[in-house]
Amino acid sequence: MPYRTCPILALLLLAAAVPAHAGEVRAAVAGNFKATIEALEPRFEAATGHELRVSTGSTGSLYAQIRNGAPFDAFLAADRRRPRKLAERGLAVPGSRFTYAQGRLALWSADPERVNGPQALRGEFRRLAIANPRTAPYGLAAQQALQSLGRWRSLQGRIIQGQNINQAHQFVASGNAELGFVALSQLSAPGRPERGSRWLVPQQHHAPIRQQAVLLERAADHAPAQALLRFLQGPEAAELIRRFGYTIPDDAE
Repeated sequence: MPYRTCPILALLLLAAAVPAHAGEVRAAVAGNFKATIEALEPRFEAATGHELRVSTGSTGSLYAQIRNGAPFDAFLAADRRRPRKLAERGLAVPGSRFTYAQGRLALWSADPERVNGPQALRGEFRRLAIANPRTAPYGLAAQQALQSLGRWRSLQGRIIQGQNINQAHQFVASGNAELGFVALSQLSAPGRPERGSRWLVPQQHHAPIRQQAVLLERAADHAPAQALLRFLQGPEAAELIRRFGYTIPDDAE
């Protein structure tokens, strides 16, 4: 008589093959970190058995969604201010906030000959793309850089604003703007040749872009969300984050 596996035993064996702690974590992630989190996602899932679901947008818009009850477990912002405000409002777990990356701002053009320094802002062009300074930290950094360079007022008629840094990048990539302030991470993806020309904006021209993550209060006891924040602070994540052009400060503030 051929051997046949009992259906109940088969189900038990199948359940044993899946980590007992496997679950889903929903993360709200700043737009500049989109490519990086997509590269981190399979590594996190392989390491933990949890499934990562990501929603991206400007830090300001994601913050507003969280305040209005959006069902996120973790928030990866592009600044420190919004995660801190969530903690102050009781919407984030006290003590869970940390800096997962520090970003860099770049002036970029799809034209390989156009950008050779800040003087590109005094050349001939129709449109300069930036992210909305009110909702996107990279947009605020772009405004601060233009103010520092003495070009904020004079270029008002040529600035077009994206809802987030990804849209600002798309304006330049599509040719709707000849120049744009974007995140260095959008130009430095591992294995992807860099196109166009860029100027890495010296950090004295804007406030540091400290990107902080925080565990949201609704997920205070949610193991998958806790696992994501631990993973982001580990060496595997740090190595990949640096490859996308970020630095990681030693301090959490």
